[in-house]
Amino acid sequence: MRLSPRRLGGLALDRIERWGNRLPEPATLFVIFIGLVLLISWISAQLGLSAEHPGTGERIEAVNLLDRSGIQRIFTEMVDNFAGFPPLGLVLVAMLGLGVAERSGLVSAALRGFIGAVPEKLVTGALVFAGIMSSIAADAGYVVLIPLGAVLFYGMGRHPIAGLAAAFAGVSAGFSANLVLTSLDPLLSGLSTSAAGIMDENYEVNPAANWFLMATLVPVFTLTGVFVTERIVAPRLGEYSGSPDADAAADDSREGLALSPAERRGLFWAGAAVLFLLFLFAAMTIPRGGPFRGEEGEFMPLYQSLVPIMLILFFVPGIVFGAVTGAVRSEKQVVEMTTAAMNTMGAYLVLAFVAAQFVAYFDWSQLGIILAIQGAAFLEGIGVGGIPLLVAFVLVSATINLFVGSASAKWAIMGPVFVPMFMIMGYSPELVQAAYRVGDSFTNIITPLLPYFPLIIIGARRYDPKAGLGTIIAAMVPYSIAFGVVGTSALVIWVFFVLPLGPGAPLTYP
Repeated sequence: MRLSPRRLGGLALDRIERWGNRLPEPATLFVIFIGLVLLISWISAQLGLSAEHPGTGERIEAVNLLDRSGIQRIFTEMVDNFAGFPPLGLVLVAMLGLGVAERSGLVSAALRGFIGAVPEKLVTGALVFAGIMSSIAADAGYVVLIPLGAVLFYGMGRHPIAGLAAAFAGVSAGFSANLVLTSLDPLLSGLSTSAAGIMDENYEVNPAANWFLMATLVPVFTLTGVFVTERIVAPRLGEYSGSPDADAAADDSREGLALSPAERRGLFWAGAAVLFLLFLFAAMTIPRGGPFRGEEGEFMPLYQSLVPIMLILFFVPGIVFGAVTGAVRSEKQVVEMTTAAMNTMGAYLVLAFVAAQFVAYFDWSQLGIILAIQGAAFLEGIGVGGIPLLVAFVLVSATINLFVGSASAKWAIMGPVFVPMFMIMGYSPELVQAAYRVGDSFTNIITPLLPYFPLIIIGARRYDPKAGLGTIIAAMVPYSIAFGVVGTSALVIWVFFVLPLGPGAPLTYP
């Protein structure tokens, strides 16, 4: 019996899910990863594994984490690794505000109102689009939007993990795309300028160098995300029959969507509070000398303040809504709400602890940097040029992204190799940076090494207690493939038709 391509794809994803869910618990898996890193670091050091940094010429050698100094560092910095784990503070601070908004009833009422007002055909697109645009707020989309995606689909009577997957795809696989510039743009352009200086010390890559391409990818990724969700992921997951935490989702019946008069008043005044806060933050941002502007008028202080802003934008309207509806009658209840929100984070804290140790050990071992350099050397030596080389570069970037999460760290290593190499071939640094950004995003959603992956699993388990790595990866593989294909195709079209990547950003270098 011949199987259709869709059926074959479904069987492959089912097998990925089964194999993935046979893996140990995520916390246990990270402990295993830690053991492997320690062992490989010892073997690599014994073999003298090393690589030459392409920018500085420094010889980078694998570090043995099982010698005297390595063991000392493991024990003396264990607490600092956990306390300094980048996602930890962001998640906990954002959850303080989100906890009040959720437990006061604001989130439930807003979502029920949204579901009732927006046609169901547009909800998936709105969710993916919001995920892509959430990169304005750095990593806050992981904390806020992905759980809300699950809640939203549950409230519509659909499988919540499909909503979680759609939001996750937008937030992570579409991370580089945006209609506006984000904090990533000046960061990467600065590294590209340094790399271009190897060939031309006067060359400067401006922060808007990839704006036209990245903005175009927003609707492309949005439509792609909708297609994958509606045609592949949601049909595969089927009907949802579980029962999530009562605090996590709205009533799944259409009758339960109706808002009471008190809730409508609460939403009105909560909305007024949001508008007031946005006006206040705008007043602190627009003037050149405002608190959210730097010494030279740059917006970096605003970018660095986005998490506290998110906290306030949930916390204050949550209290206002609760005061109007009667859900909040005293400051004691507000404290209880924030405490309850923190109580739900116990499982995440355990995962964050072991994940933080793994990320630190992998960094100390220098294995990630050596892998990036060797991957770059391989790509340089395969002997192809032009568009095939760009596509190969995208694939190598995507592969390295499975092991090294930081976009800036990878570009700091790869930029000094590929920017001068492509400049010699007549391609601009802006083009190389754009190709890197395409490859650096779409594998985020299928690597367990993503710092936020434990949070995604915890969110999925609120609806499916058996959900594991395999469940999430199987749901995200179609998005990863689709986003990779359309992102790379857009880049090829840009090169083929010689379109500008951004204002003052050519494709070629004379």
